[in-house]
Amino acid sequence: MTDYPRILALDYGEKRIGVAISDPLGMMAHPLAYVPAGDRAIGNIKQLCHEYDIAEIMLGLPKKMDGTESTKAGEVRAFGDVVAAEIGLPIVYRDERFSTVAVTRTLIDADMSRKKRKEVVDSQSAAFVLQGYLDYKKRNQIGDNHGL
Repeated sequence: MTDYPRILALDYGEKRIGVAISDPLGMMAHPLAYVPAGDRAIGNIKQLCHEYDIAEIMLGLPKKMDGTESTKAGEVRAFGDVVAAEIGLPIVYRDERFSTVAVTRTLIDADMSRKKRKEVVDSQSAAFVLQGYLDYKKRNQIGDNHGL
């Protein structure tokens, strides 16, 4: 089976940026360690893009319950503009509603301590949203020459 272009998912936060990547087959999302927000964040993200041969960056976009963009969405889009300008890869935005809640519930059910949850929830959320994006892409490629 052919390798698919890898996608890097980011869950932007003021303190931490959750990170996940797609596998080489474009089927599964895998969380990585978060990137601390701040002056070195773009450089760290750029390094990940080179290390994993990333072709596209997906950013989780916070939306309100009615589907409109939240106030935080403007910050995420501004961050995405900087990432695009500095790294030069296409950016796609995906609705991230409920991702942190779903992941937090799963981690609580797994009896993970609050301290440990704080360390992994952002990247797990990035992986959750990325998995939805990968599934969406897979559904929309049915019938083409990808053998799906």
